[in-house]
Amino acid sequence: MSVVGFDLGCLTCFVGVARAGGIETIANEYSDRCTPAYVSMNEKNRCMGVSAKNQNTTNLKNTVSCFKRLIGRKFNDPLVQEELKCYFKPYEVTEGPGGEIAIQVNYMGEKQTFTPTQMTAMLLTKLKETSETALKTKVVDVVVSVPAFFTDIERRAMLDACQVAGLNCLKVMSDTTAASLAYGIYKQDLPAETEKARTVVFVDMGYCSTQLAAVAFNKGKLKILGVECDRKLGGRDFDSELVRYFVDDFKTRFKVDAMTRPKALVRLTQECEKLKKLMSANSTPIPINIECFMDDKDVSGRMDREKFEEMTKHLMVKAETLFKALLQNTKLSPNDIYSVEIVGGCSRIPAVKNMVQQVFGKDPSTTLNADEAVARGCALQCAILSPTFRVRDFSLVDAQPYPITLSWEGNMEDDNTLEVFPKFHQIPFAKMMTFYRKEPFQLESFYTHAKDVPIPDPHIGRFNVTSVAPQKDGSSSKVKVKVRINNHGIFTVSSASMTEKLEDEPQGDQNGLEAMDTDSEKKSDDNGQGDPPSQTSTDGQTAEETPMQTDQDQQSNDQSPEKKAEEKTVEKEEKKKKKKTVKVVDLPIESRVPQMSKEQLHLLLERENQMIMQDKLEMERSNAKNAVEEYVYDLRDKLYSQLEEFAKEEERSAFSKCLSETEDWLYDEGEDQLKQVYINKLAELQKMGNPIQERFSEFQERPQAFEDFGKAIMMVRKFLDLCAQKDEKYSHIESKDVDKVSKCLKEKEDWYNTKLNQQNALKTFEKPIVLVSQIRQEKQLLESTCNPIMNKSKPKPKEEPPKDDKKEKKTDKETPSENAKSEEQTTAESTEAPKVDMDVD
Repeated sequence: MSVVGFDLGCLTCFVGVARAGGIETIANEYSDRCTPAYVSMNEKNRCMGVSAKNQNTTNLKNTVSCFKRLIGRKFNDPLVQEELKCYFKPYEVTEGPGGEIAIQVNYMGEKQTFTPTQMTAMLLTKLKETSETALKTKVVDVVVSVPAFFTDIERRAMLDACQVAGLNCLKVMSDTTAASLAYGIYKQDLPAETEKARTVVFVDMGYCSTQLAAVAFNKGKLKILGVECDRKLGGRDFDSELVRYFVDDFKTRFKVDAMTRPKALVRLTQECEKLKKLMSANSTPIPINIECFMDDKDVSGRMDREKFEEMTKHLMVKAETLFKALLQNTKLSPNDIYSVEIVGGCSRIPAVKNMVQQVFGKDPSTTLNADEAVARGCALQCAILSPTFRVRDFSLVDAQPYPITLSWEGNMEDDNTLEVFPKFHQIPFAKMMTFYRKEPFQLESFYTHAKDVPIPDPHIGRFNVTSVAPQKDGSSSKVKVKVRINNHGIFTVSSASMTEKLEDEPQGDQNGLEAMDTDSEKKSDDNGQGDPPSQTSTDGQTAEETPMQTDQDQQSNDQSPEKKAEEKTVEKEEKKKKKKTVKVVDLPIESRVPQMSKEQLHLLLERENQMIMQDKLEMERSNAKNAVEEYVYDLRDKLYSQLEEFAKEEERSAFSKCLSETEDWLYDEGEDQLKQVYINKLAELQKMGNPIQERFSEFQERPQAFEDFGKAIMMVRKFLDLCAQKDEKYSHIESKDVDKVSKCLKEKEDWYNTKLNQQNALKTFEKPIVLVSQIRQEKQLLESTCNPIMNKSKPKPKEEPPKDDKKEKKTDKETPSENAKSEEQTTAESTEAPKVDMDVD
């Protein structure tokens, strides 16, 4: 099972994986750990990542970025309209038939529409391929990061995008929470659980937004105390200030207006991003130069850090307000903060670091990798959730950024709303609510303060609890509803159950009744979480259930066994008297939440798989075309250099002409052909070129092959000469074996001399008489026949020890043998006595 974490940003993405006992960030096919969050649509395929960003200027209207800002939202959303108006989008964004956002691009030769969820799924597919290539295994389970300010609908849309990409998202994790986990799990000096927690503030300033989190750390534990976010303060806002300045500057000095040319504006934006990064590291003025900017004019300018900070002073005021809001809402003072960790690309701006020091009174710490911390945290969370990895015990308590209220149907006089999850309430968390109803009813959840939530509609969803019926006596039924915020930070109504009273039966019939009572009690315990309600609820009112029974159970466990037995008998008697006859019925829940249906997800998944298959086919076609082009250029250069003497003049001219015609065909009719056409064209070229290349390779390898064969013949010849001289070394070899070697040598030597003379008589452009493979085969036959005989070992002579030595050894051993005999006699006597006694007995 793979362990992967995706940091899916608006501008860049990072992939963290767990392997080799640690967490690392893997590189893409360009050996870059940073993958741009770009998707480009072409005539035959899609491009994602680095290749898509490279087309940002050449394929401007079909290259999409920053679509994460639009996920889960409607077209008429004020924030969407502000995004489209204030931040330049070269691609076309329209309203879909259901009010959703529709991104229109040219794909496969026609205009097609994609939603931000589909675009996100395409990017996730790219990250999935990158991780599978690095891990050499299939990737399914992942943890994906989202901004802390993402609402319920945006988190659901991210889960939908993961499903479309064929991924099982174990958790949608906030960026600041992931960075906190990456920071805390490796810290060995954290205070113990009984000691005061260490409070650390994390400042994450990315490309589009800024997020802050105050986190309390103890050994093996972290708790999010509070979060603050500004979704309109990021690196691109600093870039926009530079772009506006240089647009006015170029308009004055060079009489060109970049705002009228989308391609020029994109190029200027890219140069301003580079300029901002250079100014963060240098205080001297930095030049900017763009060739052929507009109307064949080259433009240039300069900017220094001091002037840049003056231009972005209003952005620093927004940052200061955000920093102070975190201290105010979490009720922390700068003295309570241990350190301030900064992450995110934009946190490298010196003005941001100075603002951190000014508000929090602490120098910003760079313990974490500013770019990769979130991806590493997601990979750690995935490892914790994975059963195949053993991770150090570490508890993570996240916080709900927005308060959630639940409302229900009831009397007009009663208060039918309750804030079930206040701001910064820990998640995941579940609460049990009790209702008294005679008929089905509806629950509605929404964010308490609509102004504080970055969506126009604060409603989360509606949940219908069905199959509710009154009791047989006409009274209201007791209905328990469990509401929770799950691991993804999404509000759900997870279950509902109704307690139904059964009719009392005569006390005399005990056998069948006791069995029914026991089953009903077990069922009620299982469905009702095992704890009786700790409150009394009237019709239309709700209250939280708390596990009050836990302490009582613990006290009862501490009692003596005798007392426990007495209590059990009393309880049994009371049960018989009370005749508890109730059962718990599970109730179905109909959820109406802004999430795709299974049918819609299935259709999008099919479409995504079709595009993946089209990308694969196009890649194979492109590789086949590149193989033809590579062969043409390679052989054309070699044909009149190293291969010149291995082809006749007419053969060389004909092949050269064929190569030139193929080159012209590639850039004319062969520009866009099927894969099989390129394969056939390459086969035609190889039919003419392979014989020339084979003659060249044979010419290069043949001398060494003949030399090796000659050395083997000399070794056998030397063996036969020594045998003829009756050398002592080979005296053990029989004459028939020597004759066998001599016969084999004569055959191979004749073959060697014949082939060598015939080959030397040929010219280099003629077909060789003998191949290198044949020479090696004949050499192998010679060695396999002769080497076993030549290397046959000489038998060892039998050696008999001299008789005198035996006698001396015998006399030397007489004395100890006599001693041994005496010892044996004494031991025999000592052992025989007990045997006699045992026989007598």
